[in-house]
Amino acid sequence: MQKLQFTKMQTVGNDFIIINWEKEELNWNLISKRLSDRHFGIGADGLIVILPSDVADYRMRMFNPDGTEDMCGNGLRCSVRVFSELKNLKGNDIEIETISGIKRAKIIDGDDWIIEVNLGEPVLDPKKIPVLLDFSPIIDYPLVVKDKIFNATIVSTGTTHSVIFYKNLTEEIFKKYSPIIENHPLFPDRTSVIWVIDEYHRELKIRIWERGVGETLGCGTGACAAVVAKILRGEENLNYKVTSKGGTLYVEWKDRKDIFLSGKAEKVFEGIICI
Repeated sequence: MQKLQFTKMQTVGNDFIIINWEKEELNWNLISKRLSDRHFGIGADGLIVILPSDVADYRMRMFNPDGTEDMCGNGLRCSVRVFSELKNLKGNDIEIETISGIKRAKIIDGDDWIIEVNLGEPVLDPKKIPVLLDFSPIIDYPLVVKDKIFNATIVSTGTTHSVIFYKNLTEEIFKKYSPIIENHPLFPDRTSVIWVIDEYHRELKIRIWERGVGETLGCGTGACAAVVAKILRGEENLNYKVTSKGGTLYVEWKDRKDIFLSGKAEKVFEGIICI
């Protein structure tokens, strides 16, 4: 029997189980399925493992509740808080090795734990997103989904996102079509679906369907994808508040190059679980 010490974290309702691990590798895919289950495990939108790194301050691996490995902006910010508290860091620039390259983070406010991460440049090349189309950028592509057509702007901000501007989103449309879009044959690795349901001056309201998870209250890379999509569609402003069911994040596509994501990272509880 293996004992795992963990920290439960959340940011805008996007919650994670975080484990600091310096021993031999475990089957994290299977462990994520077990621990993320909200009835038979701890319950979370995913598992994050903090590991040693030869090229950065630490390595982050993130696993969805279905066991697939992915990138996660909110999870990255939460892992920064856990790592910083372990190492007694405040305000230092931190480098993190991830599945989509080395990312940089900064603690903006050490009292409220407002953490900013630089997710790098968005990926617009269809081969790298990946999506089975042959042009770039993919803006308002008419995605045929059964009996409907949705105009999707498709990017990767560390993970694949299809952003759909759809102000009259009903519960029926969201629940029926989101999983179909997630598994659409155009996407070899599936896609998350970000529905932009309202637009204000420098603010977007979104609803989120994450690949490998389903509906979530927040999504950092998804918030960034929504802002990139908005700008690609002709908006000149590069700074946005992005509000989802769980709260508000702040996104800047600085000089149309690197994307900066910031918001609070909050600790829920700590514990030990036996597997």
